[in-house]
Amino acid sequence: MMTSVDTDLMRVLADPLRLKIVTLLARETLCTTHLVEETGAKQTNLSNHMKVLREVGVVDTEPCGRFVYYRLRPEVIEALAGQFADLARTARSTVEANVKRSCP
Repeated sequence: MMTSVDTDLMRVLADPLRLKIVTLLARETLCTTHLVEETGAKQTNLSNHMKVLREVGVVDTEPCGRFVYYRLRPEVIEALAGQFADLARTARSTVEANVKRSCP
């Protein structure tokens, strides 16, 4: 059985600023202004990171007047966590069954 993890999503979340943004959005829906204040990132840098997070489906946007609010999509994080849980189950069963390939 082959178990895989979404490498594109992992690459996106591996960035420290994006991981901080995701962590903040897990607690509350925030607008760009809030995210700039919380992260210390410049507006343009933050906007580029938010674009990446939107493209992989981690966040949704909600226009509100002249502001844009960002909301985390927990199902995306849950799916990734599920992939790691599957990987851990596979590893556990491999260890328990002492599955080992013979050397030539």
